[in-house]
Amino acid sequence: MDESRLRDRLADLTLEEKVHLLTGDGFWTLRPIPRIGLRGLVMSDGPSGVRGTTWDERSTSLLFPNPTALAAAWDPALAERIGRLNGAQARDKGVHVQLAPTVNLHRTPLGGRHFENYSEDPLLTARIGAAFVRGVQSAGVAAAVKHFVGNDSETARMSYDARIGEDALDELYLRPFEEAVKAGAWAVMAAYNKVNGTSMTENRELLTGVLKERWGFDGVLVSDWTAIRSTEASADAGMDVEMPGLPTSPWRDRLVDAVRAGGVAEELIDDKVLRVLRLAARVGALDGFPGPPPVTTPPDARAQLRDAAARGAVLLRNENGALPLGRLRRLAVIGPNAVRFGAQGGGSAHVDPEYVVTPVEGLRRALGDGTELIVRPGVYPHRRLAPLPLALTTDPESGERGVRLEFFGADGALIESQHRRAAHFVFLGGIPGGTARIVARTLMTPAEDGLHTFAIAGAGEYELRVGGTVAAVTLDPGRGDPVEALLRPPEHRIEVGLKAGTAVPVELRHTHARGRFGTAFGIGHHAPHLDEDGALAAAVSAARGADAAVVVVGTNDDVESEGFDRTTLALPGRQDELVSAVAAANPRTIVVVNAGAPVLMPWRDEVAAVLWAWLPGQEGGDAIADVLTGAAEPGGRLPTTFPASHDGVLSPVPAEDGTLPYTEGTAIGYRHYAPGQVAYPFGHGLAYTTWEYMSVAVSGDAAEVTVRNTGSRAGREVVQCYAVADGTVRLAGFAAAEAAPGDAVTVRVALDERTPVPCALWAGRSVTDLRISTTRTDIG
Repeated sequence: MDESRLRDRLADLTLEEKVHLLTGDGFWTLRPIPRIGLRGLVMSDGPSGVRGTTWDERSTSLLFPNPTALAAAWDPALAERIGRLNGAQARDKGVHVQLAPTVNLHRTPLGGRHFENYSEDPLLTARIGAAFVRGVQSAGVAAAVKHFVGNDSETARMSYDARIGEDALDELYLRPFEEAVKAGAWAVMAAYNKVNGTSMTENRELLTGVLKERWGFDGVLVSDWTAIRSTEASADAGMDVEMPGLPTSPWRDRLVDAVRAGGVAEELIDDKVLRVLRLAARVGALDGFPGPPPVTTPPDARAQLRDAAARGAVLLRNENGALPLGRLRRLAVIGPNAVRFGAQGGGSAHVDPEYVVTPVEGLRRALGDGTELIVRPGVYPHRRLAPLPLALTTDPESGERGVRLEFFGADGALIESQHRRAAHFVFLGGIPGGTARIVARTLMTPAEDGLHTFAIAGAGEYELRVGGTVAAVTLDPGRGDPVEALLRPPEHRIEVGLKAGTAVPVELRHTHARGRFGTAFGIGHHAPHLDEDGALAAAVSAARGADAAVVVVGTNDDVESEGFDRTTLALPGRQDELVSAVAAANPRTIVVVNAGAPVLMPWRDEVAAVLWAWLPGQEGGDAIADVLTGAAEPGGRLPTTFPASHDGVLSPVPAEDGTLPYTEGTAIGYRHYAPGQVAYPFGHGLAYTTWEYMSVAVSGDAAEVTVRNTGSRAGREVVQCYAVADGTVRLAGFAAAEAAPGDAVTVRVALDERTPVPCALWAGRSVTDLRISTTRTDIG
């Protein structure tokens, strides 16, 4: 890139223009400067797909498997393809910067955003993250690698002080960011938290000393939203862009004043502006520089998502060939996540897909009309009601399926009216100016007679009308994380008796007062249903009369989300009781766990098979069915350790003084747990075939491992190499082997440049299933 031409553009700008360019001009944008050919740069979440600049079901996006599921495939080439598909989605939406990937580590399975990160291991995280960056940027879109650094918990995440030792910081937490920078990342996001006493947005040692000077990062360092809380300190530390700049900004005019007063050098401002111009040139937003070639979402995008979800699914247990499923006369599909499927976690990673394929839909397609499916929820673990189903609603103005959403001013005048195909709404900006009241109204036609439960979900003042029943309430979000208040709002429920087929008006009125991160509210609904004891009994009865039972249990975005950490690894509600009861009724019970982070599975030895499906995105139901029926291999291996109990699990909660001591040093994940504390080890995953490890040899900076497929069907094996030295075990490299039955294949495993030498180099199927070894004595 011709840097002199960038400097020419810089020279044309006034101080005010330069500084104002460095602060958000909207929730997702930087301001354009047309006279130098600069268009406005557009940013978007996120790690599970590109949402765009609105949180709106009318603007749909591809919903990808959650990042941990992508890492579970142990396949950088797949990660790069998925990254490019993300980049194509961004291009379609006019987005220049995708706020992903998230490469913080799984320090603890209780972390609320565990599902949004790749792995507990720095090498696996680094290789998957770097590949994703290459993929996104191959489409001409900047990947913003986040959250730099030590942002491994959600509790008090905007203020806690991560006390991380030098060795752990370098070996673990910085490593994935360094590899992403080496891969050419065009942007990095700085985190909210402090590290070793200094806020990350003011941490000159890490932002300038490590990221920019030691690693040579030439991209843009953008803040997490509202993470910059100072003027001179953050500018001097190395921050380049302050987001979102709303409703007030510690930069903009204050930074102009600081430069004029000599508190911040104008040369420093110039460096920041050059970085923004360089980014604009890279993504095609600066006239006179060649933009990236045209890229659009390919027609096979949905097939790619289905394949990725299957490749990440991990078969944890499979006794006596319970899987794959054969011909079945009757299959019981049981569990709360069978009927209310978790395709994604909560928070800024959320996108609105056009549809989500549930496991029930996937199994119906896969098994065909010859198999009867009996579907039962079993238990009700969700804390909040699901949104009022679109199929029961009619917009009273247009007559279409959906809800009429209206915005009124303080004088009662209608400002704007929208037809919406949802009953829950999130606004990160986008509410018309002058709005004092928002009204959501619809005609609901019940499908069943009986007592229907409705809920107001949100923070603030509301009035809900269902026919002649009226409930007025003020809901207090408490003093927790502002994002938690937005994404997991309080709820107030009412019960109303309704008659099937008779339409009833439903109206929710909200007195508008914008929250710090936006506004969210909605109408929840639960149709007439058995009480939980009755629902559990009905599920057990269905299982007893079936040839097999598939029980889909898991978490939901009440449990796994940005803004809060988990307090327990136990499945919510009575799901453990449900699994044990079904297993006692049918010996061929297969459990599908629909969760992004580890849960305790006290019943794991009671069931015939356990398939870990993660939060598999919009095509998840078909992918699960593909694996259960054997149409696809369960391709995943665990990228994180699954503990057997809470014993040894690290806490994500800071101490009373706000510090979060990383006293474990480098011993996280498989480096941390004792053997008896582990249910399923790092790297574990069964296949529908078997493998023999035949030989391993080191050649230069790689290991050559020969394996043979000793089973009856073609398969894919993730060959894992571990370095053992000084009593420690570290992942040293990995590669996939594919072979037909009876065939042997040799794979080349690129070894980590940081592998200790000398060491014993072992190859195997997981960190606790190491089959063959050699000695590495040279650096290569």
